[in-house]
Amino acid sequence: MPDPLTPEQRHLCMSHIRSRNTKPELKVRQWLWQRGYRYRLNVRSVPGKPDVVMRRYRTAIFVNGCFWHGHDGCDKFRMPKSNVEFWQAKIKRNRERDSQNYQILQQNGWQVIVVWECQLTPSRFEHTMWEVELLLNRNFLAINNKPLSYTTPDDEPMPMAAEPEAEYGKQYKK
Repeated sequence: MPDPLTPEQRHLCMSHIRSRNTKPELKVRQWLWQRGYRYRLNVRSVPGKPDVVMRRYRTAIFVNGCFWHGHDGCDKFRMPKSNVEFWQAKIKRNRERDSQNYQILQQNGWQVIVVWECQLTPSRFEHTMWEVELLLNRNFLAINNKPLSYTTPDDEPMPMAAEPEAEYGKQYKK
């Protein structure tokens, strides 16, 4: 079936699609903020300009739309019937760019969390966000759980906190 809109109308519709502050992104950010997680948005210095950057956790969170990023096996991703070559190339470029950005971040010691739009439906939202929190906490512990070493100078005797050793079999006189 041909597109019911003229090319100018279609261009106008497509130009209104936002890349920032989308509804799925706002849901994720609101959930994180309510639980006390603090973050930065769309940091340009981080490869891929993630939607949420949590430096304390060395974590980048990408909230991906299923259509725009070609989520395999998802009901929300269907290849358009018109201008097929354009859309296949565009979605392929998006996937390649995403995987390249994820790889660069991981090589630099960052954890990458990808939250798909379909994971934020009301029935799956809480489960998805608890998984995100679990990953954040694991990463935080991995970063900050360094063993402490207690060293003392060898020439200085260690103070004893316990009572002096008693010889067994001998009675103490008072």
